[in-house]
Amino acid sequence: MNMTNSHLTQISRHSDDYVSINLGERSYNIWIHTFEESSWSDKVQLPLGTSALIVTNTVVGGLYLEKLVNRLKQFYPTVYSVTLPNGEEFKDSQTLNLIYDALLSNGCDRKSVLFALGGGVVGDMTGFAAATYMRGVQFVQVPTTLLAQVDSSVGGKTAINHPLGKNMIGAFHQPQLVVCDLSTLATLPLRELRSGLSEVLKYGPIADMEFMEWLEISVDQLLSLDPVALAHCVRRSCEIKASVVSQDERESGLRAILNFGHTFGHAIEAGMGYGVWLHGEGVAAGMVMAAELSRRLGMVDAAFVQRLTQLIERVGLPTKGPVLDAADNASRYLELMRVDKKSEAGEIRFVLIDGPGKAVLRTAPDALVREVIDICCA
Repeated sequence: MNMTNSHLTQISRHSDDYVSINLGERSYNIWIHTFEESSWSDKVQLPLGTSALIVTNTVVGGLYLEKLVNRLKQFYPTVYSVTLPNGEEFKDSQTLNLIYDALLSNGCDRKSVLFALGGGVVGDMTGFAAATYMRGVQFVQVPTTLLAQVDSSVGGKTAINHPLGKNMIGAFHQPQLVVCDLSTLATLPLRELRSGLSEVLKYGPIADMEFMEWLEISVDQLLSLDPVALAHCVRRSCEIKASVVSQDERESGLRAILNFGHTFGHAIEAGMGYGVWLHGEGVAAGMVMAAELSRRLGMVDAAFVQRLTQLIERVGLPTKGPVLDAADNASRYLELMRVDKKSEAGEIRFVLIDGPGKAVLRTAPDALVREVIDICCA
């Protein structure tokens, strides 16, 4: 299955402030701006509802919950909130029940609107709760991390983790709206910022080498939170993802290219224990491994692998995977990678680079994968 950037249609963008996801009746906008409290309501059209429930976590809640509550009180008769523990290790069924508890105890109905205020974990869990509460209610993504703004808040994939596999329990449920307030990135820890940039870096090799060139030039500005660079970074990432999702909402083909580095990366997260490595850190090392596998299959040259590795290093992300099993590390990786949504009949399918800017979904011999794991882990 060859999926190149020729499959990416013309982006639908009506202004510099937002990008559109075109999905017929499920279409929505991704707003990208620094929103002052007084102008927020002028720029975005919130879904109508009988009440609003804000889902956040213990870190983000202390920073932005009160501000969002005050904004939403202008639009909803009642505004409730629930605060989840912070961290990937809490992206599970037990924590998910806290959202259901809040919805039921406050008498929320089918016309209630959920707001996900936080990073990827909060967004995924809120979306899954919205998909399943009363068989589906509306929700709005308000991502506060770079990773969520450029990737996880866009596209309607919602899920929780299982001890045996990441994001294996979930649903497709599109938000009504995504609001990327770039000012929230100012409070993001450097490690989280770097993790988010990992999801940005993938867009070059799979779809847009000009964007990769821009990233090579702009790494320092992004790490120093230059507002112009950040705005372009988020916007271009959302444009690419919007184009892919608009053509393949339920990941039947093209959308799989967005998982470049994720097959190895998810194995790292599960093998280390969720939360030990951040998602973007696992993806970064996973991209190097996937690029090296691509090279060994004759799809890219060593110069490309080196170029990608150097860019990941400049961001401050890991380029080597961890050793998950001292006795037989490769077998442990393979075991974990077989529990992957892209696997079929026990065969692992990898997103590989078939020439810069082109992605392909295919299998690879276990022996070759073992060689890659052996040289790419430390």
